[in-house]
Amino acid sequence: MQRLLVAFIAFGVVLRLAGAQTISAENDKSVLLSLETVWNQAEVARDVHALDSLLADTFVYTEDDGSYMNKIQWLAYVKRGDENVQQLGNEDQVVQLYGNMAVVTGIYRETMARQGKAAPRRGRFTDTWIKQRGEWKCVASQSTLIVK
Repeated sequence: MQRLLVAFIAFGVVLRLAGAQTISAENDKSVLLSLETVWNQAEVARDVHALDSLLADTFVYTEDDGSYMNKIQWLAYVKRGDENVQQLGNEDQVVQLYGNMAVVTGIYRETMARQGKAAPRRGRFTDTWIKQRGEWKCVASQSTLIVK
């Protein structure tokens, strides 16, 4: 009888921990999706200070044309406004959690101003995040244009 009681209590603890992990995972997913939105808004505004706070010092970016930039290069690129992004939003985002790491995938839609005209485009992105000292930081980002 005592073994049954101990097993029942252990089972209750396991269920409670599993429930807490589910709540924590859902919270992390919500936070990451919010950070992706903040990223888009900061990129449109060319707010490199906001972007800097989202990125790990070791951040790397692979552009849709295959070019590669580290954090300093990418922030300078955004600040210059080479692409002149007017609107940027994500859809069909999926967050996969792996402990203190996460991968966010989705589709981005952006509108850039080119020669006074709106130039819309869309692509797929993959962002890799790591949770350090309780904060999510993006360590790698990659985008690929959708040509269809």
